[in-house]
Amino acid sequence: MSSSQDKNLPATERKLQKARQDGQAARSRDLSHLAILGVGALALLLLAPWFVEYLERALRQSLVFDAATVRSPGDMLARLKTLAVVGVAGSVAIALMTSLAALLAALGAGGFILSLKPITPQFNRLNPLKGFVNLFSKQQLANVAKMVLMTAILSVVAWKFMAGSVETMAGLVLQPSAVALRLAGQWIVSGVALLLLVVFVFAVVDVPLQAFFFKSRLKMSHEEVKQEHKESDGNPQLKGRMRQKAREIADGASIAAVPKADFVLMNPTHYAVALKYDEAAMGAPQVISKGTDLLAFKIREVAQAHDVPVLSSPMLARALYAHAELDQPIPQQLYTAVAQVLAYVYRLKAAMRGQGRMPGDQPDPQVPPELDPHSPLAQRSRPAARRRRAA
Repeated sequence: MSSSQDKNLPATERKLQKARQDGQAARSRDLSHLAILGVGALALLLLAPWFVEYLERALRQSLVFDAATVRSPGDMLARLKTLAVVGVAGSVAIALMTSLAALLAALGAGGFILSLKPITPQFNRLNPLKGFVNLFSKQQLANVAKMVLMTAILSVVAWKFMAGSVETMAGLVLQPSAVALRLAGQWIVSGVALLLLVVFVFAVVDVPLQAFFFKSRLKMSHEEVKQEHKESDGNPQLKGRMRQKAREIADGASIAAVPKADFVLMNPTHYAVALKYDEAAMGAPQVISKGTDLLAFKIREVAQAHDVPVLSSPMLARALYAHAELDQPIPQQLYTAVAQVLAYVYRLKAAMRGQGRMPGDQPDPQVPPELDPHSPLAQRSRPAARRRRAA
């Protein structure tokens, strides 16, 4: 039975991204070999006719001697310098082309990665025991087996090719130089084509094989996945402090809106809800501040300090606290109840301004029992609602 430490889970996107930041990617050496050999052979095939023609012409000119040339040995050095410059220029051009091909092959296999981590000195790499263990890893054993197989196939192909053309190549010494060079070039092109065909087959197999080994090397255990999720989600204590800070900020903003309220409803001890209604800007009254316990007392203190009427209506205060969102219209089921209290507040404010008589007793609006969180009907409906959401 496998333990939780068995690394049998695929690497997460975060670990793959970290591996790329560390300079790790799936690289295929066979693909790089194919690119180098292919581009080198193509460059030779395209440049060889021009180079051979130039070499023939330069040799003919260099091998012409007269009395003046014999008396001036420096002329022979000048001729040799010209040939050397052409040879070096051709070699540099082929080297640049093959280097670019190797770079493009690496980018095609693993993408572009800019990281100094692979060349940063790491003393743990000097551990001989770890290096010895890596020699017998699955990836190394597979690479060795692949290289042995490819060497064997290349040897067989080369032997068959050379054995079948040895008599033809031996007969080239009897042919004119131009014909012999052309036939030799064709023989070389055919041999290189067979070589590239074998390397191409192995490259096609090696690219997905290296990607498989790379992902297998990055596999994770259950504990590593859990730890990564914990790190990505953040420290629970830090998240708790952040939530507490957010609540404090929200509570501060909520209390700051109390002076703008038309009235405040209390439980009278545990709940407080501040409401505002603007006929020109609102379609219905809105709750602009609400809280429980200490926050409820703070809302009441701020309301009294700013002459905002504070009324006691336990059921309506609880219903508004439970079902009304901040700065949103109140539920339609509470329109009538809030309208009765709002009308009483308007008459009270008008009386305090000397524009009418004091209103009578504060109304006791009726609230649907299912909206009061303390009513038995609402408590019985909560499990049913939870079951509906789960279904």
